[in-house]
Amino acid sequence: MRLALYTGILLATSIGWLNPAAAADPTGDWLVKDGFAHVRIAECNGMMWGAVAWEQKAGLDENNPDASKHSRPTLGMAVLLHMKRTPGHDQWEGEVYNAQDGKTYSSTITPLSPDQLKIEGCVLGFLCGGETWTRVGPPIPPSQPKTAARTAPKAGPGAPKTAPTAGAKTPAAKTAGASSKAGAAHTVDPDHPDVGDICQIPEIAGYVPH
Repeated sequence: MRLALYTGILLATSIGWLNPAAAADPTGDWLVKDGFAHVRIAECNGMMWGAVAWEQKAGLDENNPDASKHSRPTLGMAVLLHMKRTPGHDQWEGEVYNAQDGKTYSSTITPLSPDQLKIEGCVLGFLCGGETWTRVGPPIPPSQPKTAARTAPKAGPGAPKTAPTAGAKTPAAKTAGASSKAGAAHTVDPDHPDVGDICQIPEIAGYVPH
């Protein structure tokens, strides 16, 4: 009896590690190793992107080779760029932008478990080699294709107005700065506003694959 009970507890506590689907989702908010920033990762138009979603101290992109971006806040800045899944592996490859030197480097992200993500590359100066990030926000559903809005049928002049569907953005959500895709678990600090849906960041939304 005790053996059966022990086995049941062991299976229940390890199911997250044994479930490939759970372990292989890199989306959500992640706390960097040193704890001074959150990076939000989302799938935008078939690729993984990451942007600074929260930081302990506000910064500027002062080392960007483009002088016009020196006054750009690091909050909301894309740092994990157009990452594509490696065929046959739970790993995504792409680039990272390092605000410390204004350069872009090759990088990979690899989920180790549902709550741990291994990052290799250089990001914001705190990551040159590799480290593990810890999940602080729930997974984020993939963004809708850009053509979805164009193909949606238009309501006729006499069509009744319908209530917002689940997941639709509301004025309250916009005021808070968090999109429905980011999930209600994100608490917005007035001094450290949430960046919301990173797929709407111009650099990400307007990216055209080479």
